[in-house]
Amino acid sequence: MDYAASMRLRLASLLALGCVAATAAWADAVPEPTSESCRDTAATAVQKRYDGVRDLRARFVQTTRPVSLGGGTAAKTTSRGTVVLAKPGKMRWSYEAPEPSLVVSDGKTLWLYDPGFREAQKLPAGEGFLSGAAAQFLLGAGDMRRDFEVTAVSCQAYEVELELVPKTPASYEKLYLTVDPRAGDVRQTRVVDLLGNIAEVAFEDLRVNQRPGAEVFQFVPPEGVKVVELSP
Repeated sequence: MDYAASMRLRLASLLALGCVAATAAWADAVPEPTSESCRDTAATAVQKRYDGVRDLRARFVQTTRPVSLGGGTAAKTTSRGTVVLAKPGKMRWSYEAPEPSLVVSDGKTLWLYDPGFREAQKLPAGEGFLSGAAAQFLLGAGDMRRDFEVTAVSCQAYEVELELVPKTPASYEKLYLTVDPRAGDVRQTRVVDLLGNIAEVAFEDLRVNQRPGAEVFQFVPPEGVKVVELSP
């Protein structure tokens, strides 16, 4: 997979993280597991958590499974790093391994920077990659059950997997959230893009409402780096 395709797949996984920005408590009893009760309880809990958060910081592990040319799934790759998100629409994904790279947005401009290629791609935030209902959720204006068809794929008392299919055209086919239905915590996301590529993101050491400074979401291309401006 080339650099541009790799960054597109990374960005597809970012869309799911709008659902992670959450902090308000949700301690109601979990109902007996049925498809509808699981879906409603988990979706409500995640929405309440999301609505109460200004920003979050976490470490992440991302596993990408691209589709091979002959169909099927090619060898998976694993990336690690840190993420900072803040409403409205600000984010900074710092990839540390296996190769350093950066995805950063101040809510107006989105930058994709690969130090190895000495190239930075620039596009308007909310356009291009960040399209569809999930982008609105990420930008702080989303409602899960309004913007997605939500189904409970699996249901346990302490873990529910939700399938979210966007109701309006988006840059991905569907996304999955593994959540704690009691507290609304999102433990893992899985995004399937329009080509069948899959990106999973698991979170560790998640902290909320840390008030990151504006400089965290700004990017100035280093001297000698080629800047490519992308159209929406």
